[in-house]
Amino acid sequence: MSKLMLIDAVHPEETRVALVSNGQVDDFDFETTGKEQLRGNIYLAKVTRVEPSLQACFVDYGGNRHGFLAFSEIHPDYYQLPQEDREALLQDAARAAAENEDLDVDDPDEEIDSPADLIDDDDNSDEDASDGEPETRKKSSQSLSKRYKIQEVIRRRQVMLVQVVKEERGNKGAALTTFLSLAGRYSVLMPNTPRGGGISRKISNGSDRKRLKDIMGSLDVPQGMGLIVRTAGAKRTKTEIKRDYEYLQKLWDNIRSKTLESIAPCLIHEEGGLVHRAMRDMFDKDIEEVIIQGQTAYREAKDLSKMIMPTQARKVKQWKSRLLP
Repeated sequence: MSKLMLIDAVHPEETRVALVSNGQVDDFDFETTGKEQLRGNIYLAKVTRVEPSLQACFVDYGGNRHGFLAFSEIHPDYYQLPQEDREALLQDAARAAAENEDLDVDDPDEEIDSPADLIDDDDNSDEDASDGEPETRKKSSQSLSKRYKIQEVIRRRQVMLVQVVKEERGNKGAALTTFLSLAGRYSVLMPNTPRGGGISRKISNGSDRKRLKDIMGSLDVPQGMGLIVRTAGAKRTKTEIKRDYEYLQKLWDNIRSKTLESIAPCLIHEEGGLVHRAMRDMFDKDIEEVIIQGQTAYREAKDLSKMIMPTQARKVKQWKSRLLP
């Protein structure tokens, strides 16, 4: 079966992606310039107001409106506490995570648009939050926050690294979290979640689950980080999953480096436009060619293919119109 991915990114106002099988369009998506999603983007932000009545704060991350950050979405690392109190708090969080280390996790499913889809935002829940992030993180952060009130541990003008959970809607600013997550092709890295790892509940085959647990056990995931195998990783080899994890680790290293060099408010990491998401989530061995119109999009897709599937990178080609006689 002939299967192609066609990307039209030559027009500045819109990018289009189509999957074509035997001459028939199987899937189609487009993105309009100026209406790109914020969800999943990571920013260095500054607290502008602490609101005790809401047990939340508002932060300037550079958006049209100040973002909303619930107390339960603030990592204890940001609490303004004496060092010994903070260490005790983090040890409690690590113990809570360890007690639930073998639990399955909700599925950051194969149609995930951004790593923020992992986050279950109770204060701003709607139909977009159907997939939840590991309950371990939510429960542990909520239990820790019960010991304090936000006004006791968070200060105005405090700088935090935040991720957009939900887009700005009407008069509401974007909903944010400090529990970051980065989506790869087969896995999701949570760089500041004290959990060893998990496997999507949607991977139900027992042999696949056992094999994936063995693979994850062999990966050198640093303490204090979490890794989830996505549904798309169910049948993948150790080499493929390891390469995906190493890509996410490099991405996190780049985010940390840029953060140290930046002044809030500042965009640190963009989740990626349509070209990036299409290559990350749909480019596989079954696709014979990826034909791209537009130099910038071609370079982006080619570089990403070399990183996530280097043996298949030759399939990514730039379309050039034939000259008329």
